[in-house]
Amino acid sequence: MSDLMTTEVRESVERSVLCWLATSDENGQPNVSPKEVFAVADGENIVIANIASPRSAKNVRTNQKICLSFVNVFVQKGFKIIGIATELKPSEPEYSRWVGPLLPMAGDRYPIHSVFVVRASAVEPIVAPSYRLYPSETTEESQVQSALRTYGVALDKDA
Repeated sequence: MSDLMTTEVRESVERSVLCWLATSDENGQPNVSPKEVFAVADGENIVIANIASPRSAKNVRTNQKICLSFVNVFVQKGFKIIGIATELKPSEPEYSRWVGPLLPMAGDRYPIHSVFVVRASAVEPIVAPSYRLYPSETTEESQVQSALRTYGVALDKDA
């Protein structure tokens, strides 16, 4: 398999505060859950800490097909990752291999109940419709300015 986690994808993931994990249950009912402790493990895998997601864990055990999304809400771009997830619990031999990059992020603050290892099968860009519908007037800067107004956020000049 080729290296799906390109530099651009890795940088997008690293800049993301949250990712969204979509799973479905035995009846096909979708569930979307935010995750805040995650990392690109290698060229085809992302690891996600299961901190407080019993439904996601149950769904992954039932149906391993998942979708992840990472979106920069200011620039309004990101990536969708489609793949297969496996849940590893601390008692399993492979757990220590995968939990490593998550431990510094979780620290003592977040208990990691298990780890979802997502093997990507496809990576697709996510782009706000305005980039496609109005390409001559839509820039990353214009999207950032619009988002700042929408969210009522001011940039810290000293940051």
